[in-house]
Amino acid sequence: MEKLISHSGIVTAIEPNKVTAKMHVVSACQSCEAHSKCGFAEAKDKLVVVDTKDWKEYHEGDNVTIIIHSGNGFAAVLIAYILPAIVLLGAFAAFYSMHLSEGITGLLTLAVVSIYGFVLYLFRNKLQKRFTFQIKK
Repeated sequence: MEKLISHSGIVTAIEPNKVTAKMHVVSACQSCEAHSKCGFAEAKDKLVVVDTKDWKEYHEGDNVTIIIHSGNGFAAVLIAYILPAIVLLGAFAAFYSMHLSEGITGLLTLAVVSIYGFVLYLFRNKLQKRFTFQIKK
């Protein structure tokens, strides 16, 4: 069974079929006793737009819980960090093995990574449907 990840948040805006909530995201470093001294602890407020048919039940200022499936988190990391790194290293190795100059190798590698980003942009609507949030009071 897939685990759910939940964060508490506060409703900041309501539109037909959409609720925007602000959630305070804290990194894992916050639980460390030395987080205030090392400087790596991170806490940010993030706005999340949740598509919901129950949008009329929410009001600005309501405390809510925002939920996402944990499998989506891994898929997001894969798409945003792991695959681009593989594409970058693979393209660099391929162009470098062709004995091209360093400048040309670098430019072609950046071009390939840019193409990867453009493909993600083309599939943004499909990806947006896959990575959906749920909201509940």
